[in-house]
Amino acid sequence: MIFKIALAADWALAERAGRYDGSAHDKADGFIHFSTAPQLAETLRRYYSGIDDLLLIAVDPGKLGSALKWEHSPSRGEDFPHLFGPLLLSAVRWTHRLQRDAQGTIVIPQMAFAKD
Repeated sequence: MIFKIALAADWALAERAGRYDGSAHDKADGFIHFSTAPQLAETLRRYYSGIDDLLLIAVDPGKLGSALKWEHSPSRGEDFPHLFGPLLLSAVRWTHRLQRDAQGTIVIPQMAFAKD
């Protein structure tokens, strides 16, 4: 699985529309940013610090077709999944509201690390 982090309000709009067209950041970059499970903690730390009301969306990459590209991020030294097109809700496996621990760190649910 790959994962999208989204504001709950944005995801509510996507659920009504049947598709997610991305955040403002995604739209500016021309693709929807995803992370793998091992990449989530750093993505959350870098881009979502201090932001609440977040959802973790698990996506089946096999349902995204050729619009999914793995591209190298020089700032992280890793390849990341990028979707060049809308995320159809039919590709979503599950969603989970993210919570913070006592220290304020977002807790990634164990199910994100489960093997399919």
